[in-house]
Amino acid sequence: MPDTRLEAWRGLIDAELERALDLDDSPPRLRAAMRHAVLLGGKRMRPLLVLASGALFDADDEALLSAAVAVELIHAYSLVHDDLPSMDDDALRRGQPTVHVAFDEATAVLAGDALQSLAFDVLTRAAVDPASAVELVRTLARASGAAGMCGGQALDVDATGSRESVDLRALERLHAMKTGALIRASVRMGALCGRADADALARLDRFADALGLAFQVRDDILDIEADTAQLGKTAGKDAEQDKATFPSLIGLDASKARLSALVGEMDDALAGFGERAAALSALGRLAVERNH
Repeated sequence: MPDTRLEAWRGLIDAELERALDLDDSPPRLRAAMRHAVLLGGKRMRPLLVLASGALFDADDEALLSAAVAVELIHAYSLVHDDLPSMDDDALRRGQPTVHVAFDEATAVLAGDALQSLAFDVLTRAAVDPASAVELVRTLARASGAAGMCGGQALDVDATGSRESVDLRALERLHAMKTGALIRASVRMGALCGRADADALARLDRFADALGLAFQVRDDILDIEADTAQLGKTAGKDAEQDKATFPSLIGLDASKARLSALVGEMDDALAGFGERAAALSALGRLAVERNH
């Protein structure tokens, strides 16, 4: 059964994103491109993970919202850059023209840069003690950088067009960095806002690692089984660009079996939290059962 808190949290997140992007002192075209990137839809999975994780430890709502908005701004910046002609060269995102199509390529680059900077500006406003504030910034920075999301994207670019050189272990490492690192950071940042202990953080890391990989396996399956209208982005791009994917390496049936196994890993990691983890569990189910 879906957790009833998720829709209420999504409304709070959207309102805070709108507030963060009320940048009257910025050039209008740049501001419009940033808003286009963030406010035209999205699952809000990562900021919801921040709130759901923080709820386990009764974390302060204001601190959680700052962390949640920061994570979503980083995610949005990554999508803007990922869609560029020099990367995945996609014209659709969330059913809308991508930023470089709606504006131009230079504006898209700058919008992504500005969203990244804004994320850390917002995060510094989190109402937490100084040590926790430093740890929040460090967690998001590491997840976003060369050892995380950017590093994973670099591996993805290198592998595009040469998927025969990528084995399953390399593919899982690629996605643990490109997709999984920011998901793991989202879960960890919520827990940090609630001053979770080392044991709780370790269990949540295990949940997030399984979730990050499951999210990507589901993405790969949808790229085969869903159409462009359903996805809100161009379907079939993975095969067209000769990308290494789970179905291309192990087949569609084995990919679905791997997804089912990852659900079991998520459930095992959360078992010790009991009913308090209902929202996190619901988000995990949404990630693996989604159709877009």
